[in-house]
Amino acid sequence: MDLLQGQLSEGLIDHLSQNLGGANKQQTADAASGILSTMVSALAKNASTPEGASSLANALDNDHDGSVLDNVMDMIGGSNTNAQPENSRMMNGAGILKHVLGGKQSGAIDMISKISGLEGNKTGNLMSMLAPLVMGALGRTKREQGLNPTDLAGMLSGSVQSASNKRAEMGLIGKFLDQDGDGSVMDDLANMGMKLFGKFLSK
Repeated sequence: MDLLQGQLSEGLIDHLSQNLGGANKQQTADAASGILSTMVSALAKNASTPEGASSLANALDNDHDGSVLDNVMDMIGGSNTNAQPENSRMMNGAGILKHVLGGKQSGAIDMISKISGLEGNKTGNLMSMLAPLVMGALGRTKREQGLNPTDLAGMLSGSVQSASNKRAEMGLIGKFLDQDGDGSVMDDLANMGMKLFGKFLSK
């Protein structure tokens, strides 16, 4: 989580907001932070079973070596076609999101849009841009630390637990991922107040 949040430099936020058609930079920053937290939480949930952890480990080994982090600006948004990797699955944000979030993707977009104030379609596009970054960071960490599937699951779970103690949105994201579609999290979100919640996200 720290590695990912550290990627959200002011320059990258500017780059992302431009790729979204000139989106508000603070809204883009808040949405990006929420997206990273949501994806890591979802990955931790998916990896909580041996089968899920093994599937994730295989995906990282095959498609996500972390090279996306070497030149984030060119990779995200496709501004430099020469920088795009030969492995198309590495940058297939839509495909990554389908695997990680499944049927909860539209709900996640709605939640993050409400949190950040960023329009839903722009939030969805931003999520697709950032998904390869999340997988790349995880793949690099797995490779550098020699993590097996069990280690990987433990690291993700520990990261979410640590972040939950620091970041206000993690509890809400966890509730969203655990719910069965009753919409209660959206009610909770409305009750919290968007501006207050946005301030937590940008810390």
